[in-house]
Amino acid sequence: MLDELNEQFGRPGVVHFEAGTGGLARAVISTPAAEAHVYLHGAHVTHYRPAGQEPVLFLSPRSRFEPGKAIRGGVPIVFPWFGARAGHPSAPDHGFARISEWAVEGVGQSPDGVVSLILALQPSAATRALWAPDFRVAARVQIGAELAIALEVENRSAAAFSFEEALHTYLRVGDATRASISGLEGVSYLDKTDGLRRKTLGGEPFRLTGETDRVFLDTRGPHAVADPALGRRLVVEKRASGNTVVWNPWREKSAAMADLGDGQWRSMLCVEAANVGDGAVTLAPGARHSMEMVLRVARDAAPT
Repeated sequence: MLDELNEQFGRPGVVHFEAGTGGLARAVISTPAAEAHVYLHGAHVTHYRPAGQEPVLFLSPRSRFEPGKAIRGGVPIVFPWFGARAGHPSAPDHGFARISEWAVEGVGQSPDGVVSLILALQPSAATRALWAPDFRVAARVQIGAELAIALEVENRSAAAFSFEEALHTYLRVGDATRASISGLEGVSYLDKTDGLRRKTLGGEPFRLTGETDRVFLDTRGPHAVADPALGRRLVVEKRASGNTVVWNPWREKSAAMADLGDGQWRSMLCVEAANVGDGAVTLAPGARHSMEMVLRVARDAAPT
């Protein structure tokens, strides 16, 4: 398969396909502006580093790389449900997209050097056993001075369907206890650590003080993560996304997670473009919906 992928989609010195961790196929992108790894398993971006910068995405050293298992870190694609699926205890959390094998449909490079990968997922016997609608999902990943991911869902069924989606971005930070998130001030949210109670954030940038799992409502962004430990800001812009999810498992939960482990929570902070809960998307037959996230680095003062 790798030989076929390289013959059809490879670009010498820029894009090649190889066996990554666990033998899973991945695209390796290298340009003057940035480098990245994209696994076909889940259409999953696991590594992105702009030139002259430290890596932007967190990837757990204990992550499992095997069929049927989710990769812990990077940018998992959540579809067609978020979290546990109500009434279906055996269904995989966050849907099947992140544990499915996606097909490469195209690789391109623009005149300014930005590399684009298009990966697609369509129904299979495994997905139909979990979710009946006929669909096509495409992920367009663009690697340059910024990382852009667009998730497009098309309804190929004869009836409308609803779905939830998220780009579950794990940002790499120097110290999560010192990081802060701006762009959420005064916004209402559902606190999943407190029985989904609806609350409102105050007027200051958000800072972690413990386990955090919040669905912020009616957000448009951008959001900026100030990271004094690494002396940079990570800016998350989003389009066609009505929710922003912020997650960090903190000490106790992190220690209990086999694919994360004790202490790893301090190096990560999830800021996710999403449409979930009451913000779920309903598509008419033949309709399409596209949600996009753009991630870039803004250098601040020297690390402190």
